Amino acid sequence: MSLRVAVLVLWRRSNLPINIRLLRRTFVLLAMTLLISCSSFDNLLATSTPVILTQTPLPTSTRIWFPPSATTTLGVNSIIQTSTPVPILELGNLILEDDFSDETLWDIASSEQATSAINSNRLILSAQSGVYMLSLRHEIVLTDYYAEITAQPSLCKGKDNYGLLIRASSASYFRFVITCDGTVRAERYSSGTRLVLQQPEISADAPHGAPSQVKIGVWVYGKEMRLYLNDHFQFSIIDPSFPSGTVGVFVRAEEDTPIVIAFSDLVINEIK
Repeated sequence: MSLRVAVLVLWRRSNLPINIRLLRRTFVLLAMTLLISCSSFDNLLATSTPVILTQTPLPTSTRIWFPPSATTTLGVNSIIQTSTPVPILELGNLILEDDFSDETLWDIASSEQATSAINSNRLILSAQSGVYMLSLRHEIVLTDYYAEITAQPSLCKGKDNYGLLIRASSASYFRFVITCDGTVRAERYSSGTRLVLQQPEISADAPHGAPSQVKIGVWVYGKEMRLYLNDHFQFSIIDPSFPSGTVGVFVRAEEDTPIVIAFSDLVINEIK
């Protein structure tokens, strides 16, 4: 029912004469009142609409340009650099010189997987892919000394590696490793457990692949050991685990092809 009809009905029920002017005035007042009420109701609905709160983003952390480090670890892409060269200290009397003419002085073995053999004054170690082979020198137990040996890779690539064993026994030793991709590192091996003492570093003195040749020297005194390649200092490690032992050599074929390394001219001197 419209507003105007409702007003007329009221007037008729009241049995009063209809005054058209007054009726219009009353109609206008009622219409304005209704509009104001509707507007207020709409405003009430608008204000009662729930507001969706957005989560305030957490503040970003402060950038640390030089984070502290408990230890310095050199990655495989590091290049060996020393601010002060470390020379080979004055050597004393000759302890041992081995020209690899007597095969009874070394571990000699042969199988389809790996071989160690002496031929033409060289100790030749070979191994198939995934195989590790070592040979230890017999009849010597050393404490402090400087040992030097020449290695000649004839088959060697990528992650294949070889090197010198220091203060060695059948169950434990220090291992100075040269990888055929030109890196060097040091490890400690004991009863099946390997611990990296020096992370891999790129060295200009480490041969890339084969055929090649490198002179490996290790200076050992007390708990300190220093690696030299071609008379150039590489790095130093400190470890008191094994105070004495023999020397040895090893090869490991990490790639999908065999590795073959010949070792010759072992010389060991005292350290003054």
